[in-house]
Amino acid sequence: MADMSPEKTKMPEQEPEVRNKNFLEVAKGYTPELARREANRCLGCKNPRCVEGCPVSVPIPEFIGHIQKGDMEGAYKALSRANALPAVCGRVCPQENQCEGKCVRGIKGESVGIGRLERFVADWALENNVANTDKEPDNGHRVAVIGSGPAGLTCAGELAKKGYQVTVFEAFHVAGGVLSYGIPEFRLPKSIVEKEVGKLRDLGVDIRLNMVIGKVLSIDELFEMGYEAVFIGSGAGLPQFMKIPGESLVGVFSANEYLTRINLMKAYKPDSPTPIFESKKVAVLGGGNVAMDAARCAKRMGADVHIVYRRGEAELPARAEEVHHAKEEGIHFDLLCNPVMIEGDEQGRVRSMKVIRMELGEPDASGRRRPIPIEGSEFEMEVDTVIVAIGTSPNPLIRSTTPGLDANRWGCITTGEDGSTSREGVFAGGDASTGAATVILAMGAGKTAAKSIDEYLKNK
Repeated sequence: MADMSPEKTKMPEQEPEVRNKNFLEVAKGYTPELARREANRCLGCKNPRCVEGCPVSVPIPEFIGHIQKGDMEGAYKALSRANALPAVCGRVCPQENQCEGKCVRGIKGESVGIGRLERFVADWALENNVANTDKEPDNGHRVAVIGSGPAGLTCAGELAKKGYQVTVFEAFHVAGGVLSYGIPEFRLPKSIVEKEVGKLRDLGVDIRLNMVIGKVLSIDELFEMGYEAVFIGSGAGLPQFMKIPGESLVGVFSANEYLTRINLMKAYKPDSPTPIFESKKVAVLGGGNVAMDAARCAKRMGADVHIVYRRGEAELPARAEEVHHAKEEGIHFDLLCNPVMIEGDEQGRVRSMKVIRMELGEPDASGRRRPIPIEGSEFEMEVDTVIVAIGTSPNPLIRSTTPGLDANRWGCITTGEDGSTSREGVFAGGDASTGAATVILAMGAGKTAAKSIDEYLKNK
């Protein structure tokens, strides 16, 4: 008999006034008892709409059914058949807009906490050294994967299971891509990323670090080395700026730089060899998940933090959970505001920011109401640091060094639905082809491309 409680089983968390001073994970995770309680809210629908909402088609009722029986190993095996990075997805996926958004329990209450259960099962497997290393025999074919972010890791894992010899080329000194440099420790502990990457190594995936494709090697050279197909999953790490006066002042960061210093270089530690700028009052420009991550990091570094966003709260693109956590942690939201100038002192450091108030007009091409400046509403905000988090685009290095590789006007590699590009044998997916999006969508693209590469090489 299903538990018909209308509310999700509460996730234990650090208290806001404690967690906003440390980088430990905010959510503590379910205990086995809490997990089974939440699993019992699942109705086990015969036509599970939740699976339709999952970009990697996780068999959700099946893995939850195993939890209901107390069979955690069975739950993990069902989960990991479809998802190469379940411990990651359970933490950072926007489930409310995907699997949980389709859950029938959400019609008259809260949906089943699918993401929380996914995290629980994945963490249980990591703690108990349970791995799903079932793979087909080596087929002798070699595939190169560029980038070790969610798209690249997923593509590599899927191909390794099919018996391919896969080499991942990563530009940074650690694997994980945006999982390592972009998402803060308090949302996604790096030990989790390392363990998930380790599982792929156990499948036979070779990961080569400090390999900037387009500089160290070109895609043409990869083919000359004997790779029969190439997947580009290099992400979208090129930051965008507002193009307003003052963005070259000391104290202005792209969110990418700020988060990379914090997450990858551990700049929040007192003995860090690459310390971050010590701020007293920070303005974060933007309203997406990256803006929330940067703001919450700055708060933990001791600053008074304001998120400045040109639309209203209803239009914030960030996950509702991230906005909720940011507010709990004492971050201010200056909504319907847009910066027009950053002003500096005599030493060239940020001193203040001129902001204009906005109102919402008719919807624009994105479907959101267009922000319109209110004449004469300018005011000055005293800040010493500005973090720009308004989006990113793919780095042009790979496409500029690969003849015949088509891209659109935003610099994203053009692909078909199967991940194929204009170059034979070259496939792409994730942020490199869509622009900045979610981890799970990148994983879905990596999974699709792996299937296409398998078909391409078998037909070839």
